Amino acid sequence: MAESNCTQATEFSLTGFTEDPMTQVTLFLMFLLTYLVTILGNLGMIMLIRASPQLHSPMYYFLGNLAFVDLCSSTVITPKMLVDFVSEKKGIAYAGCVAQVFIFDLFGMTECFLLAMMAYDRYVAICHPLVYALVMSPKCCFQLVTGSYLVGLTNGMGQTISMSSLSFCGSSVIDLFFCDISPLISLSTSDTTLSDIILRTSASLFGVSSSLVVLVSYVAIISTILSISSAEGKRKAFSTCASHLTTVTIFYGTSLFMYLKPSSDSSREEDKWAVVLYTVVTPMLNPLIYSLRNKEVKEALRR
Repeated sequence: MAESNCTQATEFSLTGFTEDPMTQVTLFLMFLLTYLVTILGNLGMIMLIRASPQLHSPMYYFLGNLAFVDLCSSTVITPKMLVDFVSEKKGIAYAGCVAQVFIFDLFGMTECFLLAMMAYDRYVAICHPLVYALVMSPKCCFQLVTGSYLVGLTNGMGQTISMSSLSFCGSSVIDLFFCDISPLISLSTSDTTLSDIILRTSASLFGVSSSLVVLVSYVAIISTILSISSAEGKRKAFSTCASHLTTVTIFYGTSLFMYLKPSSDSSREEDKWAVVLYTVVTPMLNPLIYSLRNKEVKEALRR
């Protein structure tokens, strides 16, 4: 009865990182610089791949889509966070919160599968080079990328449906710097069984399955590289995978930790910095890692 008579929240408050004015200014400048590098880096990567014929290959096709996804996922979070640093009231309307959940979960899961597809691409290139052009055909690459977006869309819709079934009649303070489904479930005053099931199923089915593709691909890749007799051949093979492996480790490590850990631990202060790694830092690092460690990209930049 009390649940049916409660007043549904129309706006949420975001706690952010700190209330100290000097620390807020420092964080504002730091995240502003990070966002500018993210925008310039990912836009530059997309334009470079489109403009350079030598980069028109499956690996860079996936990388161009990864840059687009990073651009979108960062933009749905960072600008709002920057505004909150200089605003007295750190609030977001219910509709804005729903939109943030949908868009972030769409592109977040799309990135998981794009990273898995990139690992599969490296597996075929290193373990089966003779059939690489046949297996990774333009049609196959298009289907893999389209499938990644469709999985992301399914995840985004699932999390949005999950949020729409929740009631928020008590506290409307989200202990984070953006609207994410995990703290929203903890905040809800209604039965969260369905939301928990959707969240755990999505993280387990999509997140774990894509990470298994990465794991199996790299086990096969490392096994093949170790069987190469030439030291130069080993070095070259490892260098083509190092950039992707660095990105995968940061992204999967922090995101799976956050979404598969018990929801009762979701308000810990240190968790916010774990979230920063895969929502803010990784989109900035991806174009830098792939450009600084990749001879083909550096050669395309020189041209």
